[in-house]
Formats: sequence, structure tokens, C-alpha cells
Amino acid sequence: MTSWGAFERDLLQQFPLILAGLENTLLLTITISITGLLLGIVIFYLSISSNRFIHYLSNGYISFFVGTPLIVLLFLMYFGLPSWGIKLSPFTVAVIGFTLNVAAYNAAYLTTAFNGLDRVELEAAKAQGFSNLQIFRLIILPQVIRLSVPALSNQVIGNLKDSSVAFLIQYTEFFARIQELAATNFQFFKAYLFAAFIYLAIVGLIVLLARYLERRMFLPL
Repeated sequence: MTSWGAFERDLLQQFPLILAGLENTLLLTITISITGLLLGIVIFYLSISSNRFIHYLSNGYISFFVGTPLIVLLFLMYFGLPSWGIKLSPFTVAVIGFTLNVAAYNAAYLTTAFNGLDRVELEAAKAQGFSNLQIFRLIILPQVIRLSVPALSNQVIGNLKDSSVAFLIQYTEFFARIQELAATNFQFFKAYLFAAFIYLAIVGLIVLLARYLERRMFLPL
């Protein structure tokens, strides 16, 4: 049997486990993309607060989590917290760690878009009696989301690719199963090439969805 034939045989044998790992990867990616966006919106709202303390605190949050390697955060929670009697599942650690990290990046994207808004429109809303929360919800947020679609889409792609580090905290996602496949037959090149094509296919779907959203949310000047 050729090396490719042996690889295909092992791939078919382990395909149910690989498929389950892929499902775990997609679950983690979708979860952290949603939670990271929601928390990112909250951090962004706080970062544009007129309260100086809240403003500096939220910007400090962004700077800290953007500047801290994600793997350090995951290891700190998964391997460090048990020494304090706090033991979390790999999925819980991954969701919390990724969410804190992703939210910082999303808040930064939204802030960049906010800096490009026309301040006259915001002042006009204030003059008409809109509250700060109403201005944020009805005027600021829809515009910054629309302007940030490319950056937010790239973040989702980054979430998918970064999810592969979760296997280091024993979360059995797609790459972890690929590692097991490669260890079975030592066909590392073929296994990783297969993984690369799967990741590329999913990224392609995300790009197509992002372009669709950009067209739907495009407002002519």
C-alpha cells in the first residue's frame, strides 16, 4: 500500500473523531466571535464615556489584552487557577480567555471607526434631546458596526485560526485530532496539508459571508 493509501485509510478510520473535533472548533469559533463582539461593544461604549476614570479604565483594558499573548492567558487560567481551588473545563477556559482577548481587539476596531464619524451629527442629536445611550444605540453603534465589517470579519477569521491553540489546554478541537492522526502514521506533512485545506475552505466561506454583509450594509454617499 502506498503512503497516500495508508494515510487515506487512517484518515477514514479516524474521520468521525476528526469531524467531532471540527465541530468543536466551529463551536468555539462561533461562541467567541459572538461573546467577543458583545463584550467589545460594551468596552467600546465605556471607552467613549465622558467620565475620565471609566474612559482610562476601558482603554487600559484594551491595551492590556491586546498586549498580552493569548496563550499566557489560557495557561494562567487552566494551569494556574487550580492552585487556588478553581478548576474550569477546557471549553470554559477557552471561551473566557478568547472572549477577553477578542473583545479588546473588537473594541479597538469600533473605536477606530468611531473616530471617523461626523461629530456634527452627534451634536445635533444631543441638541434634540437624545440621551447618551440613545445616541450610542441609534446613531453611533449602527454606523461603527457597518464601517467595521471588514475588520470584524478578519477578527472572526483570526478566531478560527487561533482556536487551534486550544489543544494546548486539552480542548479536543480539530487540530488536536489532526495531531492524533499524524502521530498514528507519522505522515505529518499529509495530515497538516489536509488541515490547511479544511481551514482554507472555512476561511473562504467566512470571506464570502463578510462580502455579502458588506453589500447589504453598504450605504451610498
